Amino acid sequence: MSVNTTGRMTHDYDGELVVFLIGMTINAWWRPDRWLPVFLAMPRMLRELSEDDDSGLLGYRLVVDPRGPWLVQYWNSLDRLYAYASDPTASHRPAWAAFNRRARTARGAVGVWHETLPVTHAESIYVDTPVQGLARATGVRPVTRRLDTARQRMGRPA
Repeated sequence: MSVNTTGRMTHDYDGELVVFLIGMTINAWWRPDRWLPVFLAMPRMLRELSEDDDSGLLGYRLVVDPRGPWLVQYWNSLDRLYAYASDPTASHRPAWAAFNRRARTARGAVGVWHETLPVTHAESIYVDTPVQGLARATGVRPVTRRLDTARQRMGRPA
């Protein structure tokens, strides 16, 4: 669902914020037996996280790239991100173990990657566009005179 906005908007969120980028690189398109299970594991994890209000996942966005799909995820806690990744009862651990088992038998067919970015300040602007990105994950509010410039939205004097 996308909500159209008119005018200038910014995200509405205060608190710990972590941007987590995670994706797969398909190096051997002719080996779907190696990359398809990796591809299919992510929707299960996203569903599991989205259904748990205490997971820490605020929202995500899928990015389609010629080398393979990746996600931008927004988390409210680095500890919750790490807790999910290491939880033996969650979907991530079995998927990671299965990836490693398959990878040993066909080195280089598919790769995985992630980048974890704790954010101390965030600035955003959305002008006459559907709510997306950080605002979709956290909330949206109009840009006021007090938040008119990027510098002001970053909490720095004008």
